Amino acid sequence: MLESGNLDEADSLFSSLGEKYPDNAGFIYRTGLAKEKKKDSSAMDYFFKTVGLDSTHQAALYKTAKYELTHRKPHNAIQLSSTGLRSRPNNASLLSILGQSYLATLQFEEATKPFERLLELGEGSEFILERLASAYRRSGQTDKAIETYNKMLELDNMNGMVHTNLGALYLKKDDTRKAQEHFMMALFIKNQPADAEYVNLGLAYKRKEDFRSAYISFQKALEENPENERAMIELALAADAHFKDKNAVLELYQDFVKKYAENGRKDMLSVAEYRISELKKEIHLAK
Repeated sequence: MLESGNLDEADSLFSSLGEKYPDNAGFIYRTGLAKEKKKDSSAMDYFFKTVGLDSTHQAALYKTAKYELTHRKPHNAIQLSSTGLRSRPNNASLLSILGQSYLATLQFEEATKPFERLLELGEGSEFILERLASAYRRSGQTDKAIETYNKMLELDNMNGMVHTNLGALYLKKDDTRKAQEHFMMALFIKNQPADAEYVNLGLAYKRKEDFRSAYISFQKALEENPENERAMIELALAADAHFKDKNAVLELYQDFVKKYAENGRKDMLSVAEYRISELKKEIHLAK
């Protein structure tokens, strides 16, 4: 009846069976399915009741774990999916929920395990790879993150987000050549404001002490987004390292302090204020 679309009839039948056999998890679950198909909000009550009757019921565990995850109760989702995996360790749906729940609770190293198992089971979708790469990146496993993001590029080489993340990871490893390649690719792909990519590219040039190219990149970032605080302070720092005109550099720092004095990052403001003080001394002594 469920399959044929007779939802009211199915709901009535399984509700009756559930009342007659209240300990039968199968009847309770199918009542929930009928109500779910009817978009009846009480469906979840039946799925949770199913789990209470049968802690190994895989379909009910998946529905309840997914519900808890999407309703911002990831710790409950971890418990439910882990319960199901004890009886069926290779349940791909529950492994995915478990990995996502660990990410949601910032347990990044734990999150890698279910996603790694999914790859072993042949579940190498872009969705799984992206979350595994994120877990590796956020748990400090840089090389594994790079390897996983590169697997994503094998599926779609025009994924700008992947190129941006690879650029940041290579920059972390001081491989500025590869970092620049990926940041440039991300810029090529993007059709939206690309200030973050220009900032990253500027930082890569800065790492190589190519301050002129860094300055140009930070300028482009500000053209894309004049409110990018990091781009503005980095522009002043690049100018400070490259320009001979101390007055022009001083003006860049002063502009930054004027714009962000009330709500800017304190560490950036401290750098700017220190350089303003030093530059004023240098300009005075040069007179």
